[in-house]
Amino acid sequence: MDLDLRKLRYFVTVADKLHFGRAADELHIAQPVLSRQIRALEQDLGTPLFTRDSHGVALTDAGRQLQADAGPLLASAQAARHRVTAAAHGSRRLVVGFRAGIAVTPAVQRFATRHPDVLVDVQRIESDDQAPMLLDGRIDIAYVRLPIDEAGLRVAPLYTEPRVVVLPTGHRLAGKEEVTEADLAGEPLLWQADASTQPTSRPHPNAGYVVRGVEETLEHVAAGRGISFLARSATVFYSHPDISYVPIPDLAPEQVCLAMAASRISPVVDDFFTAAQEAAEITAECGNYEMWQRGGESAAKQG
Repeated sequence: MDLDLRKLRYFVTVADKLHFGRAADELHIAQPVLSRQIRALEQDLGTPLFTRDSHGVALTDAGRQLQADAGPLLASAQAARHRVTAAAHGSRRLVVGFRAGIAVTPAVQRFATRHPDVLVDVQRIESDDQAPMLLDGRIDIAYVRLPIDEAGLRVAPLYTEPRVVVLPTGHRLAGKEEVTEADLAGEPLLWQADASTQPTSRPHPNAGYVVRGVEETLEHVAAGRGISFLARSATVFYSHPDISYVPIPDLAPEQVCLAMAASRISPVVDDFFTAAQEAAEITAECGNYEMWQRGGESAAKQG
């Protein structure tokens, strides 16, 4: 049985809305047509996907499973469309994603010496963007920070980066040369949201506010809503008058990786992958801006 992507898109819309009328309006089709398509999908799969009664519409266990699986399937199909279109038009453009604090320039410079005809665009991404944007083709390759859902991706370790604890300047430990995990026992933690977690779950008993991105993290810490942990490069690229960064050597370092869709077939992307690996040592020095700047210039000259 082949899964009909059109029916799957209809299913996802109904699953999101849990209302056939609103889903039909969003899809710009008549509600009876949508209902027939969903019934046909249920027949194809041999199981009900929704329960329908006077209380409304709800997903069955099978429906919840299909909802979880549908996103990657539709993203993969869209990515394939993007790649085929780009290949047909002879596109010479590469989109590189990167997380905050990661210096992309050394690899871009090295890559440019080999592919001067390729336009390289860079786009910052957040933790919950990493896998979806690679799978749906919005970015071709990315510098990511673990954890990441590796399903459908090719992920290669690049380097590790020490972490710091982010404290408000009035905190009892602000200004220390370093702290330990034990020093921070009982402190409320800010939780970095990502696409693999559910809003109602908490990864730690002291986890509090859900934050997205470095800037939001700094604002919440400055407001006294909790502490957080960031890669050392944050101390170079992000400053805040009400924030203190303190090294925490006994905390596991952050792993930076290169990632691309496993189905991606492109010599240009592979060449950037190689350039990024060659420039990894320089990129890892982003915690020391002057050293990174000198190293990037040196790598560009050596090519």
